[in-house]
Amino acid sequence: MNSNRTKYLAITLLFLISANCFAQTIFTRYEAGSTFGSGSHTPFWHMANRQGLSSHTNNALYARVGVEGHNIFSTTDIILEWRADAVAAHNLTSTLFVQQAYFDFQWKKFRISLGQKERWGELTNHSLSTGSLIESGNARPIPQIRIELPDYWNIPGTKGWLGIKGHLAYGCHTDGDWQESFFSEISPRVEKALYHSKAGFMKFGNEKKFPLTAEMGLHMVTQFGGICYNTNRKPGSNFINPVRPKDFFYALIPLGGDASYDAGDQANVAGNMLGSWQGAITWNSKEWKLRTYYEHTFEDHSQLFWEYGLWTEQLVGIELELKEFCWIKNIVLEYFNLKNQSGPIYHDKNSTFPDQISCKDNNYNHGKYPGWFNYGQMIGTPLCTSPIYNKDRIQYCYNNRVEAFHFGIEGAPTYWLGYRALYTRTNNWGTYQVPFKDIKVNRSCLVELTYKPQFMKDWSVIASFALDSGNLYGNNYGGMLTIKGCNVFNTCKKEKK
Repeated sequence: MNSNRTKYLAITLLFLISANCFAQTIFTRYEAGSTFGSGSHTPFWHMANRQGLSSHTNNALYARVGVEGHNIFSTTDIILEWRADAVAAHNLTSTLFVQQAYFDFQWKKFRISLGQKERWGELTNHSLSTGSLIESGNARPIPQIRIELPDYWNIPGTKGWLGIKGHLAYGCHTDGDWQESFFSEISPRVEKALYHSKAGFMKFGNEKKFPLTAEMGLHMVTQFGGICYNTNRKPGSNFINPVRPKDFFYALIPLGGDASYDAGDQANVAGNMLGSWQGAITWNSKEWKLRTYYEHTFEDHSQLFWEYGLWTEQLVGIELELKEFCWIKNIVLEYFNLKNQSGPIYHDKNSTFPDQISCKDNNYNHGKYPGWFNYGQMIGTPLCTSPIYNKDRIQYCYNNRVEAFHFGIEGAPTYWLGYRALYTRTNNWGTYQVPFKDIKVNRSCLVELTYKPQFMKDWSVIASFALDSGNLYGNNYGGMLTIKGCNVFNTCKKEKK
């Protein structure tokens, strides 16, 4: 067992020991899933946005066991939560691994989260959306220390009309050994890379007095530190990145690096930095809720504002929730466009042409770091092709210039039966550096049923069928079967009357 796994098991045990001192109720959760089908790959919607618990190859299976605790101390406004779960799998990125191991301490609206925890995008419906552009829930979670306001806190004096939320986090990537074993010897890879994330959001409006609200915010992430191998896709070109207190500060601001960094990080931003502006407008009535949302992504400082014209790197969505109609609960429509990437020209200023043109962004890729991936899967939107698909075993996103049209719907005709359906069409141009000869079109769909048997409380069976059609992933089809269960144990003795 390698040192990383030993650390994970030690941290998990510490969480369990600590949490047992507080939790009145312990939940044990069980899950088993399998995919089967035909084609070159697992269908896209059996792969995407499943927190890394998926495989790009058919005929995969896993078993997952978890334990968690939750307690609210009403007299002190303190909430304690913890969870740890392990996965044994076949044909996934690892055979045995810890999926989650975290401990959350919350006082009123303020929370400190320590460990590895599954998270989703801020404004998107993770069940129906294609996912946020920066952190979609597509890849395995990253362990981190996170200080956050997870829900909106109403600013005193505004009478509930102005609220804020956000987070600040530092962590580390744990897939260094996996990258070395999975990708080729000449592929870019990184070991011991550090992770930074920060976000701030504001909400305008008071739903208790008027149904219209607006939200807007900024989310930024950075990879820094670690040892980069085969940088700029040049075999043998390695770079040891500095890890000092000021390097954490460079990631926080973010700033260009000092002399300890290479020329690219000195001229731009230290590390691999990307981010997104996000906003939403919501009308929330008693019978229905309509929400429109927008997200724009940027690399380094390029198109952080409007240096090269109006934003075209975007996700635009509309979500309708019908609160009193069980047959259709939610409908989502989305349009995604990343084909422009600020424009096709890049030029560093010189004596002949003194203007800097920082277009040709190459989203999710990076010159020194392999890119915005974790265990071979996109941390951002899964619509851009993850490197785990690459036949040449090179860790690189060969397809980030993508345009997509997406539809999702879900409902529950009865309390024991629910459904979900997704359809996505993408037009794909490859990258500016490695363009496709012809536009590749892909169509992916999913039909899923969830059955909750009356005779087995807290258990469910999820069956789905998915397929791909086109020349990006090929023609694939297959089924997926998942069984989930939960048991509840009261750890506190009842008081005698």
